[in-house]
Amino acid sequence: MHLVTLAVSIWIATYILPGVDATYEGIAVLTIVLLAFNLFLKPIISFLTLPLTILTLGLFALVVNAGLVMLAAYLVPGVSIDTFLTALFFSLIVSVANAVLAIVR
Repeated sequence: MHLVTLAVSIWIATYILPGVDATYEGIAVLTIVLLAFNLFLKPIISFLTLPLTILTLGLFALVVNAGLVMLAAYLVPGVSIDTFLTALFFSLIVSVANAVLAIVR
């Protein structure tokens, strides 16, 4: 069920943001890649950047999320994100939409 809610939240973010272009196949693959990144890479990167995250009162975690989104968009064909700022807003929209959809289900 988490896979479906993440895919829907990614679709919502691609629909809202003008700097994000994705095909339906790209959204499906991006969902799987982001789940894998959040499972394997994000804990390692979050641990390594913990002092900077504490220093910025948690705001650097947004930069880590945006970086992972940019990396995933670079690796997945059919998905393109124009700028880092667009990736930052994309990760924020995906997080909020995912939380709302998790409450609804």
